[in-house]
Amino acid sequence: MFHFSKTLTFLPQFLTGAGITLGVSALGFLAGTLIGFGLLACGRSRWRLVRWIGALYTSFIRGTPLIVQIFVVYYVLPGLVGIDLPPLLAGVLALSFNSAAFVAEILRAGLTRIPSGQYEAAKALGLKPVVTWFKIIMPQLFRSIIPPMVNEFTMLVKASSILSVIAVVELTRTTQNIMNVTYRPVEAFCIAAVLYFIVLFSCSLLTRHLERKAEGARA
Repeated sequence: MFHFSKTLTFLPQFLTGAGITLGVSALGFLAGTLIGFGLLACGRSRWRLVRWIGALYTSFIRGTPLIVQIFVVYYVLPGLVGIDLPPLLAGVLALSFNSAAFVAEILRAGLTRIPSGQYEAAKALGLKPVVTWFKIIMPQLFRSIIPPMVNEFTMLVKASSILSVIAVVELTRTTQNIMNVTYRPVEAFCIAAVLYFIVLFSCSLLTRHLERKAEGARA
């Protein structure tokens, strides 16, 4: 028999854990997006070494498990820089480093969808490269990458559960702690699953809304 009454008394703790999950995911996504733009710039650099470094970073991140990257950031990086990283900060950094590689590929794929004639037309009109990027290329790029970028955020939300291995008290770690108190693992993880579903389903609705808005702007 399932008894949710005792587990539901910890609902504030569940919601706090869900808030931390959203917080670390959002920060990791924002920082990863900024780094992703840097990787995109590396990939388009005129210098081969810079392009090679960007490609190596992307290949390393995409070719290694996230849990290994988390351990590297939490245990190895402090030894290299001589600064102890709190679990929460290490978790955000690990998520941002991971997300950056995938965001860079999303941006690169988005740019390939923009016809080369756009650049040539802007150049023929005498527009500066900066103006071309911000007035012509970027609006089209953002419209085309909305779905994969929201999908990347949802993947990051799910991946944030792995941060429990370095004692980040997000939703999964909170659920484990509550389970150890109530001895009701099924009920605890059912509640966690519902909260994860609410968050990710909301992201799905947001994706559809942004897609409709982008289609309306395009029309």
